[in-house]
Amino acid sequence: MRNALARPDWRLLAPAAALSLAGVLLVWSATRPRMAAAGEDPQTYLKKQAVNVLTGLVAMAVPARADHGTLRAWTPPAFLASMLSLAAVLTPLGRTVNGAQSWLAVGGLELQPSEPAKLALVLMLAVLLGERPDGGRRPRGPQVLLALAAAALPLGLIMLQPDLGTATVMAATAGGMLVVAGVRGRWLALLAGAGAAGAAAAWFLGLLKPHQVQRLLTFADPMADPQGAGYNAAQALVTVGSGGLFGRGLFRGDQTGGRFVPEQHTDFVFTVAGEELGFAGAALLVALLWAVLWRALRIAREAVTPYATLVAAGIACWLAAQTFVNVGMVIGLAPIVGVPLPFVSYGGSAVVACLAAVGVLVAVRRQAS
Repeated sequence: MRNALARPDWRLLAPAAALSLAGVLLVWSATRPRMAAAGEDPQTYLKKQAVNVLTGLVAMAVPARADHGTLRAWTPPAFLASMLSLAAVLTPLGRTVNGAQSWLAVGGLELQPSEPAKLALVLMLAVLLGERPDGGRRPRGPQVLLALAAAALPLGLIMLQPDLGTATVMAATAGGMLVVAGVRGRWLALLAGAGAAGAAAAWFLGLLKPHQVQRLLTFADPMADPQGAGYNAAQALVTVGSGGLFGRGLFRGDQTGGRFVPEQHTDFVFTVAGEELGFAGAALLVALLWAVLWRALRIAREAVTPYATLVAAGIACWLAAQTFVNVGMVIGLAPIVGVPLPFVSYGGSAVVACLAAVGVLVAVRRQAS
C-alpha cells in the first residue's frame, strides 16, 4: 500500500486539482461584485470555496487508503445513511432553495444530501451487480431487480424534493452501470420504458413544479420569453459568447461584473469561464474534465474484478452525465435543471463528493497495481 501511495496517479490527480483550483478562482470572480456591492468582504466566497476544497482533499484521502473489502463493507451503511438524509430533507429540517427542498440544515451547517448520495449509489450498485457467485459474465435476474430497487429509492426521494437535474444524473449513472455490468437488453428496454412512463406521468399528473415546466418549455424555444422564463438561458448564451477566443481576462468580465446571470457561482459558473477566459479557457476546462473521465475509464478497464470495474465506470458515468447537463444547459444543448459543474461550481457538498470519488478511484487503481 505504501509503495502505491508513494506513486500518486498524477494523470487523475493533476486534472482534478487543476479543476478545483480553477473553481476557486471562478467562484471568486463571480461573487466579488455582489459582495462588494453589499459592503461585505469580496473574498468571502474565495475563502469558503478554498475550505470546501481542503475538506474535499481530506474526504479524498480516506477512501484512497481503503482496500476493496473495506469499501464493500462500508457501502451498505453509507447508502443507508444517504437515504436517511434524503428522507430528512423532506421534513422540517429541510430547506428550500430555488424551488426545491433539497438542503438539510442542522446546527448551522447546511448539506445537500443528494451530492454524496450519487457516490453512495455508485458503490451500492457496484456491490449488487458486481457479484459473480457462479462465475457468470452477467448479473442474474434477482441482482438486477435489487439494483433497480436500490436506484429507485434515491430517485424517488429526490423527485419528491423535486430536483429534476439530480434525478436525471442519477438515472443516467444507473443506466450506464447496468450497461457496463452486461445486463441483458430486455432489462434495459424495460428500464427505458419505465423511465419514459415516469416522465410522462410526472408531466401529465402535474408532479413537476411550475418553474420546472417553464424551464422545459423554454428549452424548446429559448427566445420565447427572454425577459421571463428564458432569462437564464438567454443571458448564459450572451455571457459565454462575449468572451471571444481568449476572453476578457480574469475578474474583467462585464457580464459577470454586472451580475446578469443568476446563480453564476454555482450552476452557471461555466459562463464565467466563457466570458473571462474565452473559448480557449472554457475548452481547457472541458479538456480537464475529459482527462478525469478518461482516467476513470482506464482504471475501470484495468480493474481486476467486476466490482472494481463497476465502481470506476459508475463514477465516470456520473461525472460525464453531470458535465454534459451543466455545460449543455449553459450553451443551450440541455434544459436548465440546475446541476453543478464537477469540481468547479461553488458548494461544499458537491466538491467534497467529487473529490471523495477521486479517492475511490485511487483505491481501485491501487488494488489493480
